[in-house]
Amino acid sequence: QVHLVESGGGLVQAGDSLRLSCAASERTFRTYTMGWFRQAPGKEREFVAAVNLSGDSTFYADSVKGRFTISRDNAKNTVYLQMNSLKPEDTAVYYCATRANMRVATTSTAYDYWGQGTQVTVSS
Repeated sequence: QVHLVESGGGLVQAGDSLRLSCAASERTFRTYTMGWFRQAPGKEREFVAAVNLSGDSTFYADSVKGRFTISRDNAKNTVYLQMNSLKPEDTAVYYCATRANMRVATTSTAYDYWGQGTQVTVSS
């Protein structure tokens, strides 16, 4: 069982930045791929970004490309999501997830372990 703990959410204004962190309890095959998803009220959970084990392959949803950056520090078992130029439509609960597979995936069903989520609210 991998435990994931997100932090860094909060209330910001449009145009501001936030950095989310997700600390994993272990670094094993279970955390080969790490990703971020988000879920706004009344909406389905959606993919935001993912990174492979070495950190040299990243994927982003079109809605965040150019504004968000995912990275990982394997020495700290932590993945980050740097969010710049935030918009009100970025408001959601953000979840960290891990996948025991070397191939990066963008669907939530492909991920094995999930954090409890952290709220990001962007006011206009």
